[in-house]
Amino acid sequence: MNPTTPMSLRLSLAGALFASVVAVQSSIPTANAAQPPQINTPPASPSATLTQRVGFTDVEVAYARPGVKDRKIFGGLLPYGEVWRTGANTSTKVTFSTDVTIDGKTLPAGSYALFSIPGRDEWTVIFNRVVGEWGAYSYKADNDALRVKAKPIALSQPVETFTIDINDIRTESATLNLIWEKTRVPVKFTVDVVKPVLAQIDAAMGSGATLPPRAYFQAAMFYYDNGLDLAKAKAWAEEATKGDSPPFFMLHGKAKILAKAGDKAGATAAAKQSMAAAEKQGGPVAAEYKRLNEALLASLK
Repeated sequence: MNPTTPMSLRLSLAGALFASVVAVQSSIPTANAAQPPQINTPPASPSATLTQRVGFTDVEVAYARPGVKDRKIFGGLLPYGEVWRTGANTSTKVTFSTDVTIDGKTLPAGSYALFSIPGRDEWTVIFNRVVGEWGAYSYKADNDALRVKAKPIALSQPVETFTIDINDIRTESATLNLIWEKTRVPVKFTVDVVKPVLAQIDAAMGSGATLPPRAYFQAAMFYYDNGLDLAKAKAWAEEATKGDSPPFFMLHGKAKILAKAGDKAGATAAAKQSMAAAEKQGGPVAAEYKRLNEALLASLK
């Protein structure tokens, strides 16, 4: 500030500078500033996520789990004949990583909102393309990807908390269960495992490469397990067990294939060879295969 500046102007400028400094300082939060108290309460319907692999298909179910809480659920809180979000809060989301088949109908891979219409003797289970909606208030049937019918099963013991599980798991199928109060609603679905594995086997066998015994054994047992060409299964089992000391588990698999093909003599010889190899190796796994071979031999008599 110039010394020749009038005193009144000096005081005015100094006041303005002081006010601006105070304004800046007051806008900076202090470490000790009081924060409003936070209140957290547990959710009435806690969320859950279920993941399960079936065959080559990954299934994920994300849902909220309401409780019975001394209420009548089906035919009471949830009237028969009305669309339900099949859970609480945001509608339940089911994701399939590959196409699945339900009640003979194909449901393409993807994520779906799971709705249902409870009934006294029959339910309608709905896979809807619009996910993430709260409740069933915005549900539109036009967006349904698939609707299937399911028969409810009465439970002897009540289930307090709504539960979705995936059970009865086989290589190519499983059951999606909706469980609450004294009701279980099963929805069976199947997946395709044969086509992708056959493509792998065809590629391996047609590659011209020298394959290890395990590859031939896997191909043989897949054909055996899925009721495919037994002649190919037999040829691959023979290839897998060539040599002086094939593994006892491969010999047992070969015995099963020969038995299924009707070759009792060949199956008996392979089973006995498997037993001898298992006894030579010893251990709990070998003991189990000894038992399996004994059972197979008994069935061949």
